[in-house]
Amino acid sequence: MDDKCEKNSSFFYSKCVLCPRRCGVDRRVSRGYCASGDVPVVNISMIHKGEEPPISGGGGSGAVFFEGCSLGCPFCQNYKISHRARIHAAGGTAGDPAGKAVTSGELVRIFYDLQEKGADNINLVTPMHFAPDVAAAMELARSGGFDLPFIINCGGYENVETVRLFDGLADIWLPDFKFLDPKVSSALVNVSDYGETAVAAIDEMVRQTGPLVYDDRGLIRRGVIIRHLMMPSCLFDTKKIIDTIWERWGDTVALSLMNQYTPMPQLQSMKGADPRLMRKLDPRHYRAAVDHLLILGKQNVFLQEDASGDEMIPDFI
Repeated sequence: MDDKCEKNSSFFYSKCVLCPRRCGVDRRVSRGYCASGDVPVVNISMIHKGEEPPISGGGGSGAVFFEGCSLGCPFCQNYKISHRARIHAAGGTAGDPAGKAVTSGELVRIFYDLQEKGADNINLVTPMHFAPDVAAAMELARSGGFDLPFIINCGGYENVETVRLFDGLADIWLPDFKFLDPKVSSALVNVSDYGETAVAAIDEMVRQTGPLVYDDRGLIRRGVIIRHLMMPSCLFDTKKIIDTIWERWGDTVALSLMNQYTPMPQLQSMKGADPRLMRKLDPRHYRAAVDHLLILGKQNVFLQEDASGDEMIPDFI
């Protein structure tokens, strides 16, 4: 069964258009922007208790961290694993992927291992550039009776066609909605169409899951939680994102408004990095965003007022 999954996945990697960059490269023999091949690489799997309360729950979230990323934010707190392969491909010193290349069957075994450790769900972190294999693993697990909720934890800059690979498999979507203004996204992540692309992708996620569903312990069993990490000096964009979420999806989705932007160490050596990335968020801007939510009347909101972006970073290998 594993061999069949890998053959099906090969179709997607042979001329890869999984992400909105649509490199079109044959990832079986070359690397696109994500700098990843055609086999998923897991850096670490662990019980993670730093997510939103209805995800972390009592037992914690069973997080599976994949290496590589198709967006490549320069300020990423998981930079060590999200950029490692890209730096190596460009002649840097970060080295080859340090994690383990896994088959779909091996991913299923990771799911069961996390379940045995007490995980309340399986939290697949940055899996979209390996979407065919990850979806195949989820389908294998479900066919064997695995019943923990699956969370797709992603950056929001996703192709709708790729999101559809998880239709009927993903219970919870946890996308970022980082930017709306093309000028802001162009300056900070060198992508002008982030906002419109994220809206279309989240539309599909909401279609798949429907409104939020909680169990009797207060844990989310189904639905969409949109994360917005507020960026320094970008309050206007944050308010427009909040407006868009409210007008488009209302309280059928939850919003996690995050204030823990932290200038990560890698930014110090980057040439041409936007000056906004070098400072922390003004607390007054966060309060203004919270006030904006209160005025709108949105109920399904998680606030994170006393956190730092480097507090919960796992010990990646």
